[in-house]
Amino acid sequence: MSHVDPAPVAPPVADGLLAALRGEARRLGFGRLGIAPADPDRRPPFIHDGFCRWLDAGLAGSMEPWLRDHEPLRRDVRPLLEGTRSVIMLATDHATHAVTGTAGVAAAPGQGRVARYAWGADYHDLLRSRINDLGAWLEARVPGCRTRGFVDSVPFPEREYGWLAGLGWIGKNTLLIDPEAGSFFFLTVLLTTVDLPADVPLAVDHCGSCTACLDACPTHAFVAPRVLDASRCISALTIEDHGPVADDLRAGMGDWLFGCDVCQEVCPWNRHAPGSDVPEFQPREGDTLVLASLLALDDAAFRARFRGTPLWRAKRRGLVRSAALVLGNRPDAASGPALIAALADVDAVVRSAAAWALGRWIVAGVADAPSRAALTVRREIETDDNVRREIDAALGRQ
Repeated sequence: MSHVDPAPVAPPVADGLLAALRGEARRLGFGRLGIAPADPDRRPPFIHDGFCRWLDAGLAGSMEPWLRDHEPLRRDVRPLLEGTRSVIMLATDHATHAVTGTAGVAAAPGQGRVARYAWGADYHDLLRSRINDLGAWLEARVPGCRTRGFVDSVPFPEREYGWLAGLGWIGKNTLLIDPEAGSFFFLTVLLTTVDLPADVPLAVDHCGSCTACLDACPTHAFVAPRVLDASRCISALTIEDHGPVADDLRAGMGDWLFGCDVCQEVCPWNRHAPGSDVPEFQPREGDTLVLASLLALDDAAFRARFRGTPLWRAKRRGLVRSAALVLGNRPDAASGPALIAALADVDAVVRSAAAWALGRWIVAGVADAPSRAALTVRREIETDDNVRREIDAALGRQ
């Protein structure tokens, strides 16, 4: 007879464990906690099927290769921790200023807006420390159990498991929305071999007939309710995509330099968004950044200024490119010297964005003569064909 090793046995749930777990999570600074089963057979099949249809439709943008490579882990998260029985989902509110009335408030001339979640220090560090502490607490409380916590570090479907854990419903803007707290919160995950009682997902779609988020998107990134074309999403373009931005999307970026909050700012449920006094979430440089100073950053200066902040993810190329595009959308004569200097940037993507922006200045009648002169001089020495084409377009050449 062949020998088959038995499956790992989940430690029993002691009386009072759930209440103690929630209390410890609150003590560590988490706002809300929900529990979902790890077994994919206990998860509605439409969740992963919908993700695969979205991926196959080519709507993932620059993240498509990474998401496709890791699709199996999104289907079944248990390989992330052998013997996983439960997924503990935790929400942490991060809005540091009032949300109501902020929709459509533009940045001052020469500045670009930054999404709320990126105003402070890198949230990964704080939440990783908290979730590791919670995991250690659970392992001490339930001897023999194991845990693994993470914050955006593995291909995990946080939003879907947040819904399964009862932390909210998935809104038409594809974000998880808590009826009592809105959507300005981070999600953190703790896998455990303890078989915990699962919470009940919200069954009601509280979006109703509202289409505020769909109507307000500046780049028309929503193909349908709850279907986002990431290749058109300002957040994806300014954070994940570091290459040239498609011509038909540049104007829609408006003054968004890093990320975008439009679909959350217009959401009626965010009038309930609680404030946060967590020091790490408080604005480190403000909710806007001076564009001319960004254009002047070299690699070393970028590293020195933005290491340890969420803006690090855009990389120097992405952030400086976006700064030039914002100036193209909102000309500011005082930023002219910095934008003209960007025509000589070491990175062709940045040079191309600067050329496009100066072309917009010419059309708008802002610094017309200096812009034309700078573009003409640059064209004579430019070696990159894409940049030369952008300069020709800016100067109106065929």
